Amino acid sequence: MRTVLVTGLGGAGRTTVAAATALAGARGGARTLLISADAVPGFPTATEPTRVTGALWSARIDSGAHFRSELLTLQDQLSGVLDLLGGNRMEGEELTELPGSAELALLHSLRRAAQGDWSRDGYDLLVVDLPPLREALALLALPGQLRRYLRRLLPQERQAARALRPMLAHLAGVPMPAQRLYEAAARRDAELARVQALIEDRATTLRLVAEPGPAAEDALRAARTGLALHGLRVDALVANRVLPRHSSDPWFAALAAQQEKCLDHWHAEGAADAPPLRVPHLGRDPQGPDDLTALAVPDDAPDLSPDSREGGRADDPWWIEEAAAPEGQDGADGILVWCLRLPGAVKKDLQLVRRGSELLLTVGPFHRIVPLESALTRCTVSGAALTDGVLRVRFTPDPALWPRAS
Repeated sequence: MRTVLVTGLGGAGRTTVAAATALAGARGGARTLLISADAVPGFPTATEPTRVTGALWSARIDSGAHFRSELLTLQDQLSGVLDLLGGNRMEGEELTELPGSAELALLHSLRRAAQGDWSRDGYDLLVVDLPPLREALALLALPGQLRRYLRRLLPQERQAARALRPMLAHLAGVPMPAQRLYEAAARRDAELARVQALIEDRATTLRLVAEPGPAAEDALRAARTGLALHGLRVDALVANRVLPRHSSDPWFAALAAQQEKCLDHWHAEGAADAPPLRVPHLGRDPQGPDDLTALAVPDDAPDLSPDSREGGRADDPWWIEEAAAPEGQDGADGILVWCLRLPGAVKKDLQLVRRGSELLLTVGPFHRIVPLESALTRCTVSGAALTDGVLRVRFTPDPALWPRAS
């Protein structure tokens, strides 16, 4: 299954482009599913996949219903503890959706699509309407972060044998975590792993939507850095609501000229690996499949990789190379350099922290925790530099960190 993740700058019309992309894929013969939290004019509003037309289905995310369902299920699972503590159960009608529930509902929908819960025959194309860019990057990183939290809080390798739990609880004087707690954590980890695999799959690409204009240039420049930090590459930059190049009205002609100038800047600065895809302005908001068809969104993005129809994600967001030897010397004493491309990054906005076997990277508003290769965990950080859009961190072998024989 090919997956297209559609995001963009706020107010750029990403939901419209996502729906038009799904419709174009279905017209091309692909069994297509559109997932969106926003209502699309002319599309069903059901939360289960419902046929729109031909080979196109859509499913709308109801984050409030998902939140209530999950909390009531958790309440049932903890019924014994709640009864013991004298807790009063809550009804679905009194539950109010909390911040963050929309993101969890979207991850739940992605998991169902990834494991084929919604279709026995499966889909050829999955189009996902994501939140605006900054929230979308945080969402795409969430499965990996939640799995990291589970490993830290309930490490599998530290589980005591079930038969020893009563004795350990007696010796420690505190109750030991129940086996079912680890089993529940393992189930959650497996579910998150499916979503993470879908996001990182070679057949998954990211499509970025922006409306040409001065305000979008700085935002796209920052977007390049955030996408590189998370190891994602844009398969297509969609320029939405593009006005006709020639108009007899001086006001519209000036706006069109401004858009053309902006598009030239995007292409020159490498906002994407291919020229922006131009989607015309209809002069009104699209009201249904006919209007979406008139937008003429292509059914697939330009091919950016050596292997056909694969490659929205970078092969290696970071890489390791040996340090160059200083002039006049034969070697650099085993120093390794960890490298990451960060186009558009500025040194003053960059923060780098080494914590155990991880690097904590912050670039402006974007943050990511990167696990280190095993060879680098036996080294200390001896320096870092940002040059020509590439972050290079120098690691020097430290014998004190090498494994010791007993």
